[in-house]
Amino acid sequence: MRLSLRQISIFESVARHLSYTRAAEEMHLTQPAVFTQVKQLEDSIGLPLLERIGKRMHLTPAGQEVLATCRETLAGLERMEMRLADMQGLKRGRLRIAIVTTAKYLIPRLLGEFCALYPGIEAALTVSNREKLLARLADNEDDLTILGTPPESMDITATPIADNPLVVLARNDHPLAASRSIPLARVAEEPFVLREKGSGTRLATERHFAEQGLKLKVRMELGSNEAIKQAIAGGLGVSVLSSHAIALEGASGLLQPLDVAGFPLMRKWYVAYPKGKHLSAVAEAFLDHLLNNSATSSEPVRQGTFV
Repeated sequence: MRLSLRQISIFESVARHLSYTRAAEEMHLTQPAVFTQVKQLEDSIGLPLLERIGKRMHLTPAGQEVLATCRETLAGLERMEMRLADMQGLKRGRLRIAIVTTAKYLIPRLLGEFCALYPGIEAALTVSNREKLLARLADNEDDLTILGTPPESMDITATPIADNPLVVLARNDHPLAASRSIPLARVAEEPFVLREKGSGTRLATERHFAEQGLKLKVRMELGSNEAIKQAIAGGLGVSVLSSHAIALEGASGLLQPLDVAGFPLMRKWYVAYPKGKHLSAVAEAFLDHLLNNSATSSEPVRQGTFV
């Protein structure tokens, strides 16, 4: 039996996503190419590795065994690559960063500065919603994960790196735009456009209003901050977003933070990784870069299980 590293990598991706399409996107290949590689792997082994029941794909018992070995192999290669990179210091190496969507207004600039300092570093940045980000964190797919609220019931090391103030946003001609110290109860009367359930920003917003005995009138749920900003500009309601999300809007933008009592809500950006994970020299250097260049809080490092 002869298996190639290419087949192992492709099969691991297909098995993890249980989708040829998503694996093809991740591997930057066509779907037929991914299917062909998996078929060749099955022919080499002599057993089916995947089966489709209804509309869903499942691993066969043989597929589960092959997946476990593929992951061991890829993890071993990654450990070897990390040790070799450590021997070379910061001259070469890879850095894999995953960030929640709102952090895209902060982290890419810092990553760009880091890569300019160390041009031999190959960096990969994944931007995703909170649910997918936590799945990646649980599977240890990245060197560092940046998010707004540390996950519950997950054994991680999380370090605050910057303030993440949340503000109430409205269109600049909104009836409340010129008001000052607007009561929270008055804002709760407005229709809200919010991120999907499970979003860290939404969780913090709903919790803050609930603590005052208030429930939001959710008119619309949208999957990105840009879509929410467009909805606000269209007069569909108000929202709560990170102030970073409007940092590039400028004074001439259509959106305006409202002066609401109790706002901004002061949250933090955290960089996280599984507790006990050995960071490569490159990851350690980028962590230091974040701490030194992103308005680091003096709050102590939080470690352990967040509940």
